[in-house]
Amino acid sequence: GWSCSVQRNPKHELTAKYLNYYCWLLDAAASSSSPLPPPPPDLFAESLQCKVDCEANLTPNVGGYFVEKFVATMYHYLQFAYYKLNDVRHAARSAASYMLFDPEDNVMQQNLVYYRFHRARWGLEEEDFQPREEAMLYHNQTAELRELLEFAHMYLQSDDEMELKETEAPTEPEEPPSDAEFEGEGDYEESIYADWWQEPDAKGDEAEAEPEPELA
Repeated sequence: GWSCSVQRNPKHELTAKYLNYYCWLLDAAASSSSPLPPPPPDLFAESLQCKVDCEANLTPNVGGYFVEKFVATMYHYLQFAYYKLNDVRHAARSAASYMLFDPEDNVMQQNLVYYRFHRARWGLEEEDFQPREEAMLYHNQTAELRELLEFAHMYLQSDDEMELKETEAPTEPEEPPSDAEFEGEGDYEESIYADWWQEPDAKGDEAEAEPEPELA
């Protein structure tokens, strides 16, 4: 082992550095205040936090612009593309999917008002204003992860968490020698309104009570 090698070569500096490092690891394992990997409950909470933050942290660079609210923005593009193809049924469902991830967005709120106002014209049913299945599945999974994360923060804290904060960790030795030494919104959004369209007085389901304007 390393100790035998040191005994045979007491002046071999690199071997001595390895042995000192492994000795420190053994001492650290025996000390409750050492910077060892976190216990399973903490690892579980960290994993949940990473998954919950994934959607907010996903801001890819597209054409030189960082796209915030990426998941919601994809459903905005999808609903606008369906609208341009005159597939209003799928456009309305895409707009409803968008609202799962950004319910305060004024542009998409008005788009949904527009679709509902002209629902008779396009033969839309109430089910056509429900989010798409994959959007609902992802949204529900994320909501469950948030609930699990809240539970973890409340009930899965380490028993020795306070002790670790109050005890100073031992000084970590220098990094172990490398083996190489042995060898030598919003900018993308676009409203679908035409200039001639006037917003109904009532929004949402109440807009159905408004008389439908005559179409040219």
